[in-house]
Amino acid sequence: MAEPLHAASGGPGAMSDADAAALELAIEQIVEKARAFGLDFYEMRYEICPADIIYTFGAYAMPTRFSHWSFGKTFHQMKTQYDYGMSKIYELVINSDPCYAFLLDSNSVLQNKLIAAHVLAHCDFFKNNHRFKDTNRQMVSAMASFANRVLSYEHDVGRAKVERFLDAVLAIHEHVDPYPKSQAAAERAKEIRPVNTTPYDDLWSLDQLGQMGAPAPEARSSSKPVPTRDLLLFLLSYNAELEDWQRDVISSLRNEMLYFRPQMETKIMNEGWASIWHARIMRDLDLSGDESLEFARMHAGVLAPQRFQLNPYHVGFHMFEDIEKRYGRERIFEVRETETDVSFIRNYMTREVCEKLDLYLFAKEGDEWRITAKGWEKVRDGIIRQISNSGFPYIYAEDNDYQRRGELYLRHAYEGVELDGQYVKRTLPHVYHIWQRPVHLETTEDDRRILYTFAGEETERKVL
Repeated sequence: MAEPLHAASGGPGAMSDADAAALELAIEQIVEKARAFGLDFYEMRYEICPADIIYTFGAYAMPTRFSHWSFGKTFHQMKTQYDYGMSKIYELVINSDPCYAFLLDSNSVLQNKLIAAHVLAHCDFFKNNHRFKDTNRQMVSAMASFANRVLSYEHDVGRAKVERFLDAVLAIHEHVDPYPKSQAAAERAKEIRPVNTTPYDDLWSLDQLGQMGAPAPEARSSSKPVPTRDLLLFLLSYNAELEDWQRDVISSLRNEMLYFRPQMETKIMNEGWASIWHARIMRDLDLSGDESLEFARMHAGVLAPQRFQLNPYHVGFHMFEDIEKRYGRERIFEVRETETDVSFIRNYMTREVCEKLDLYLFAKEGDEWRITAKGWEKVRDGIIRQISNSGFPYIYAEDNDYQRRGELYLRHAYEGVELDGQYVKRTLPHVYHIWQRPVHLETTEDDRRILYTFAGEETERKVL
């Protein structure tokens, strides 16, 4: 079901009461048609918001989140592009139960009808895709609680100190294991032991519930830990010198990334699924001639291919259409439930789809961009390489006591793509700030093993 519309106070372009009433009636019809098509979603709550609020939510990625300068920078960039007509956020939908959708008050009624249908399909995807099964559906409240704790930490230890630590964790927060229930994670969990054990540990663990489940650190030992790609969990588990507030920051940002990770892994599918169903729902409505024309223009704009990057709406839409044409409607619901972008592209990207969308690989050679491959299999594999691990390199934490000096040893799982050396040099100081001892990162450059080391002054590079 859909809750009645709620409107935040808007500016000159705010929606009129008559338009809001018309939209509310349309949303009721859209919800009925979505259910008739077989979509299954959480209770929907729609909010009509002015641009300042929408772009604040867009910059923070949630309605409420901790304060950090990077979010303000993102807001300024996004809002400036909107003000100059360079880009526009039409809506924002939150993976939660109930599901919240925020619509821009300066949209036309027809635009918000399309968006209402679009977010219903997103909510269906959130509810049914297997990668979202374990996400925290109350993350809005969890993030609000963490934001309040960050404010208290700033008061207790100083804003500069907290912000510097947030900088460090945010620099590496994408390095988590998105499949924490895997066998490797289970083996890793067996290695975690609290530094001190007492008969009262079960009582102390109650406090950790408010800290979003931060694990206890492990005392340094002679036995090597199991290598893990979950760098944040490794830092929590093996750095006994972290203060309680620092542990809470790492644990909370790790949980936030685990919440966002399924969305990153299913961008093509999610947007393609939403586009398929907004198109079918809108075509099933009783639209006027002018509305039909406006819808066609907006839908074409959503699916328009982009010159220098993959448009997930464009690719996902046409792939789902192709799957339904070949296997029937039941299969697309099955695919929506069981696949991620990597398996979606690997299993269902065909020669016909690739040629229809005119997909190709390109790279910069000297000062010019050149096409490097057009064969559909090479294009498919190139896309898979680009989106594997959500585009992040695989970095494994291997040793918490390297050279028996408490130093941290990381290894890049080289798969043919080298790390950006300048990025490495800027990032290792952040890891050092958390670990408080020298940090090493092994990688491969020009078929040679390279070791980057930061010990407090400058990042050094040497050939192994």
